Amino acid sequence: MKILVINSGSSSIKYQLFEMTGHQVLTTGLVERIGQDGSRIKHTRFFEDGRQQTVDQQTAIKNHHQGLAAVAGLLIDETHGVINSPSEIAAVGHRVVHGGKLFSQTTVITPTVIAKVRELSPFAPLHNPPNLAGIEVATEIFPDATQVAVFDTAFHQTMPAQAHRYAIPNDLYERGIRVYGFHGTSHLYVSKKAAEYLGQPVAETNLITIHLGNGCSITAVRGGQSIDTSMGFSPLPGLMMGTRSGDIDPAVVFYLIDKVGMSMEEVDRLLNKQSGLLGICDAIDLRDIEARQAKGDPAAQLALDMYTYRIKKYIGAYMAALGRVDALVFTAGVGENSAYVRRHACDGLDLLGVSLDQTKNETAKGLTEIQANGSRVKVLIVPTNEELEIAMQTLALIEAEDKV
Repeated sequence: MKILVINSGSSSIKYQLFEMTGHQVLTTGLVERIGQDGSRIKHTRFFEDGRQQTVDQQTAIKNHHQGLAAVAGLLIDETHGVINSPSEIAAVGHRVVHGGKLFSQTTVITPTVIAKVRELSPFAPLHNPPNLAGIEVATEIFPDATQVAVFDTAFHQTMPAQAHRYAIPNDLYERGIRVYGFHGTSHLYVSKKAAEYLGQPVAETNLITIHLGNGCSITAVRGGQSIDTSMGFSPLPGLMMGTRSGDIDPAVVFYLIDKVGMSMEEVDRLLNKQSGLLGICDAIDLRDIEARQAKGDPAAQLALDMYTYRIKKYIGAYMAALGRVDALVFTAGVGENSAYVRRHACDGLDLLGVSLDQTKNETAKGLTEIQANGSRVKVLIVPTNEELEIAMQTLALIEAEDKV
């Protein structure tokens, strides 16, 4: 069975086509700068013998319909494609960022589901509308495929009230103001992979999963279920990120508006686009920042100190929340590749049962463990694969629907 996974952004479409037998990636690609000058498509086909073939086309793409039509054309292209007709795709799995409290699991897309996702757009105005655009266009271009929504927020719907409620009046909670959490697909995937690696049933495994990319979040997972997470009503709070501030006193917002004279739009842009690592050291790529730190750059040093300190604080908090922790799990671009960040995030946690083997940490590749001998808590690196998780959830839902 072939399943196409689509992540539709405001000006981009990321996609992967899977043959679910063996979880084989057939093609992967990116349509970017949709509706802008310089729009392009990068499409890579993978062969069974390990070869790969990439086409990089710069072409005018006015909207998502043109973008997905171009993707469909490449999928059936004699040279670059792997299918003869769009009808060979059994299902399309869509990443949808915000499912609110309406969606706690993967869902077959119907007109009712589309209407509800549209209602939730005010909670994720930069994400849900383009997600919907991808759904609507894919339904037209792949009419024989089952369209499925996989929600970033769904994994965190198991959080208890004491974790997902804010200490604000009840009527505001009834209007939807609460902790939702994000990166749920990644946290779910690495939780399952970590339990499998440890040889334990997911339902008996307690983990702290640490997703570190340009966006960063950390989740306490008890028995395969999220019980707390660092992102909240939006992806802004929690850990320090590439351009997002992470946790900040809400009174700072009032001060910026009342005393500094900034508009709401300027504050929004400041906290989401101009803060985090960028705000402290004018860079967001950890490789560049670490290189600068190694040369004695004080701004880079401060940025890394702040970044790793906040991770450490959340690890401590979630160890208290879980009681028993089987493993810390580092994942995503920074989590998988930065030995510096892992080392300093775990430094000083010996009394909590966490101790790294520095040689293992520095030489780690792929799914592996890096804790020292005698460390009570294992420390794992688990590469994430959100696209595969979306494909697997899509397949599981289709198979369940077929049995009904």
